[in-house]
Amino acid sequence: MRCPFCGHPESQVKDSRPAEDGAAIRRRRLCPQCEGRFTTMERVQLRELTIVKRSGRRSPFERDKLARSVHIALRKRPVDHERVEQMINAIVRQLESRGETELPSSVVGELVMKHLKQLDDVAYVRYASVYRDFRETEDFARFLGEEGLADEER
Repeated sequence: MRCPFCGHPESQVKDSRPAEDGAAIRRRRLCPQCEGRFTTMERVQLRELTIVKRSGRRSPFERDKLARSVHIALRKRPVDHERVEQMINAIVRQLESRGETELPSSVVGELVMKHLKQLDDVAYVRYASVYRDFRETEDFARFLGEEGLADEER
């Protein structure tokens, strides 16, 4: 593994331990050149996934991009970090187990919304507002009415 500090092509593993309920391995590394310490995560990847955007453009699936969008929706919400990681892992496993190497972005978006709805209503609405491109307050009201969320709060 290349050192992120000095670019030396090799590093030494000083410690390895399971992470994310055994779904990943966390490795502490040391660069023999600059003695910088850093952490890497190793995860199982069943297959290479390609996401087909609405425009038709294709790009490789990035777990980190998925995680960033979920974390943005959950910003300042009282949800345990471990539950969020479990949700992200579940989404990735579902995508990989579909048996397809190319997936429309809509599949990813709908899957994230389904999981967020179970986790936190506010994050669900935040994510939906970006994913479904809400422009006006009426878009929120219509969405909340369709989902039955507006009546539950009253």
